[in-house]
Amino acid sequence: MKLYSTRNMNHIVDLKEAVMRGLPPDNGLYMPLNFPKLPDDFIKNIKNYTFQEISFEVCKTLFGDYIPESDLKEIVYNAIQFPAPVVPLDDEFSVLELFHGPSLAFKDFGARFMAQLMSYFNRGNEKELVILVATSGDTGGAVASGFLDVPGIKVVILYPNGGVSELQECQLTTLGSNISAIRVDGTFDDCQAMVKRAFLDKDLNESVRLTSANSINIARLIPQSFYYFEAYKQLPNDGKKNTFIVPSGNFGNLTAGFFAKLMGLPIDNFVAATNVNDVVPEYIETGEYKPRKSVRTLSNAMDVGNPSNFARLLYLFDPMFSDGDSSTWNIFKENLQGFSVSDTDTEDGVREVSQRFNYCIDPHGAVGYVAGKRIEDDSRKVVFETAHPSKFLSDMERILDSKVEVPQRLLVLKDKKKDFDSMGADSELLRSYLLSKFS
Repeated sequence: MKLYSTRNMNHIVDLKEAVMRGLPPDNGLYMPLNFPKLPDDFIKNIKNYTFQEISFEVCKTLFGDYIPESDLKEIVYNAIQFPAPVVPLDDEFSVLELFHGPSLAFKDFGARFMAQLMSYFNRGNEKELVILVATSGDTGGAVASGFLDVPGIKVVILYPNGGVSELQECQLTTLGSNISAIRVDGTFDDCQAMVKRAFLDKDLNESVRLTSANSINIARLIPQSFYYFEAYKQLPNDGKKNTFIVPSGNFGNLTAGFFAKLMGLPIDNFVAATNVNDVVPEYIETGEYKPRKSVRTLSNAMDVGNPSNFARLLYLFDPMFSDGDSSTWNIFKENLQGFSVSDTDTEDGVREVSQRFNYCIDPHGAVGYVAGKRIEDDSRKVVFETAHPSKFLSDMERILDSKVEVPQRLLVLKDKKKDFDSMGADSELLRSYLLSKFS
């Protein structure tokens, strides 16, 4: 498998380099050179495959013979150990539940796969690998859980002070072992900028072996394509069109959906559902991409003002994209709808789903549901429920005026002592921290 940088299509690397580096040296993003199609018989008979079997077939088709089949199967099967059920609400709406992993968020799929893959690539290397990751909520918890106690790997998680829920913060700061957390006095965009700056610091990277576990790393996106196939498998084969509605912040989840489509999955429509951090829906409407400082909302994991994976989406629609190329915008808006949802509408969505369907949906899923109501067609709308509602306990109980059940594996974290470092939104402070701790 070969990958190129979105900043330089002549910069081509193999899978190991792309995964272990995280970012190209030119600050682009790694993208597969091609997306091989899965056999038609596989798609036709997909209902006969287990989730693990589907994931393995997708991965094997994409990777080719880069990793021996027995090793690849072990990587995939160790990562994909929990379900992704589609729950019908009525004839129009269904929910794809992606919160059945250890950290109760969709990012468990990507984080666990990445941990297995990096551990495989890291074999025989005596210098420890430092995973540096920024989180707006769920990424950090999933990465912490996925990489906990993995030999030869340390994890450093940056998160915005006041920008994650209490239970999300517990997931970042209470595990100990090889997991460290830094609370940054800034936004998620500040955290992400600090992480990117660290990867581009040549002197720092000569002293500390760094890589990323954000969705800027291609190893996060590949496994997130698996559950698109698993969702399609569970939908009725009744000729009705299917619209996948994806709550979106950094747009890795949605990008993975287009990976699946390019590999042959017959997805009819995609919808990007954002909160008021709406730079991509705005681009779809106007053709102008105007990143800006993120605003905090109820759906905090989507509070991103400059989504990294926007560049990948552009290249999926037109690899020869250049600024001002209107044809790319036309292709973009033909393939993707986008809707922005306010906090008020999000709260109304949580209440409506509870009252109408007797289903408890978290704020991110509610953004997707509200966006789905704005689609004027008769397609089946599959809303991605990206996190368990109990992760946003105080807001959920306030909105619903009732208790929300908290799974035991999350509840036990509340009484554990939080352990974190604090720093301002300053790349030099992070540089000094990394050198002092890992060089």
